[in-house]
Amino acid sequence: MKVSFIATVYNEESAIKQLLKSLFSQSKFPDEIIIVDGGSTDNTVSEISNFKFSTPNKKAKIKLIFKKGNRSVGRNEAIEKSNNEIIVCSDAGCILDENWIKNVTEPFENLKVDVVAGYCRGDAKTIFQKCLIPYVLVMSDKVDGNNFLPATRSMAFKKSMWKKAKGFPEQFSNNEDHVFAKRLKEINAKIVFEKKAIVYWMPRGNLSDAFIMFYRFAKGDAESRIFRPKVIILFFRYIIGLLLVVFYAISKSYIILNTLYLILLAYIIWSITKNYKYVKDIRAIFLLPLIQITSDIAVICGSTKGLMRLFS
Repeated sequence: MKVSFIATVYNEESAIKQLLKSLFSQSKFPDEIIIVDGGSTDNTVSEISNFKFSTPNKKAKIKLIFKKGNRSVGRNEAIEKSNNEIIVCSDAGCILDENWIKNVTEPFENLKVDVVAGYCRGDAKTIFQKCLIPYVLVMSDKVDGNNFLPATRSMAFKKSMWKKAKGFPEQFSNNEDHVFAKRLKEINAKIVFEKKAIVYWMPRGNLSDAFIMFYRFAKGDAESRIFRPKVIILFFRYIIGLLLVVFYAISKSYIILNTLYLILLAYIIWSITKNYKYVKDIRAIFLLPLIQITSDIAVICGSTKGLMRLFS
């Protein structure tokens, strides 16, 4: 089975080396490597072109393609130019487990398998990143292998199935892989989850970057008409809270004020208890509520912006 590895990059000079090092350390090496640059203005292209590697496969080369556009445009270009039926995909900002390609392609030995969803773990260097991971990734104890949708950080698929799904949706720049995964489900692609196909994702390093990430994801969901139940519940919670604030401003009722205090306290405790088990660091008591509130505001703003664009 011949395999093509694809990735897209845009201003990834600080992260691309780690991806390439892990790629060239694979126990099963890809037959083809295609990276599409979307118009980087930093040293990304230079880092790729000058990357030094050693591998038993002397024919291994990086095919670097230049194509301006979002990630969907880049991925579609890479797949179109690929020579093999099995496509494996990851992103800059990720580090591949040494057996990732081996594990993510192994299920294709069953000819009925069309898509393999690999798993993504956080690679935290700081306590902030450790606290952020449960808000972004599906933690191992919450994985439902029967309904786990693939994401481009760790996935493999047949090129023929990509064609049947009409490629990655180029009109979306933020959650294009989720839309692609939903299309695969709609056309009854046989998707399997492979927990051993692991990539390590480097989380955002500060609250500002985390806000932008949450905002972008939420905006993309709304634009593509993906309305997650937890987002609807989030809006409902904050609408109730806002109404209570308005009622208090009008009535000056201590009952309403105390209710607001209790709700806020319960919300803080909930934000800590639901994710503390993944962090187990006393500093998380302060960071987890901060990240929770930041993500809430970002999701509300992003979803609102996406809906405005959708219906404009």
